[in-house]
Amino acid sequence: MSDQEAAPEGPENFRWRTAEGGPTTAGWIVIGILIAVVVLGFGAWWTFGLGRGMPSGTDMSGGGMEMEGGAQLPAVHGYYGGQDILFVHTEASDQQVADMLSGMMGSPVVVVPSLAEVPDSAVGNVFVFRNGVQPDGPRGPFGFQPDVFDSAPGDQNYSPLRQVVLVTWRDEAGAQVLRSAEDVEAAGADGRLATERPGVVVNMPFLTWPGGAR
Repeated sequence: MSDQEAAPEGPENFRWRTAEGGPTTAGWIVIGILIAVVVLGFGAWWTFGLGRGMPSGTDMSGGGMEMEGGAQLPAVHGYYGGQDILFVHTEASDQQVADMLSGMMGSPVVVVPSLAEVPDSAVGNVFVFRNGVQPDGPRGPFGFQPDVFDSAPGDQNYSPLRQVVLVTWRDEAGAQVLRSAEDVEAAGADGRLATERPGVVVNMPFLTWPGGAR
């Protein structure tokens, strides 16, 4: 069969080779496009680190969030729904509170006064104990039991922004460790403790919670 009688090569008589056996102009264009796709694809793969694994220094353990360069955001122990959780302090609306939390954890908490202006509908509650039980393990900022939260990721009303609710036992001799917002509210309802809202908001994202973790 002559060159003129050869069967078409591909759609609309596309030809890869000339009569002399070399690639046609269209063939070279297709080859160039394929090379570009391979090069760009490898570049994206390398840029996003798919071939290099997690960056060194990354730590997703419960001890805190370690970032490249050795910086680490310390985790804090708390309670939600009767169970242990871990969270971090990042910002606070009040200078005195920010200083207290910074000293407590050895990590700076940034002052953001505008947090106090966030609508109540966009914040949760954190119950912070001013007296009561001093456990052998983790404690809250005043040296008593860990903080108690009223919502966690997955709850409809969850927010990392927390309005501080100060809790004081009226009879410290009868104090006990409370591990849920419902327990705190019940103790307040029967007069065993008093609560106060100083108007301070703290950003306190969870690291771990019942059934989940970052």
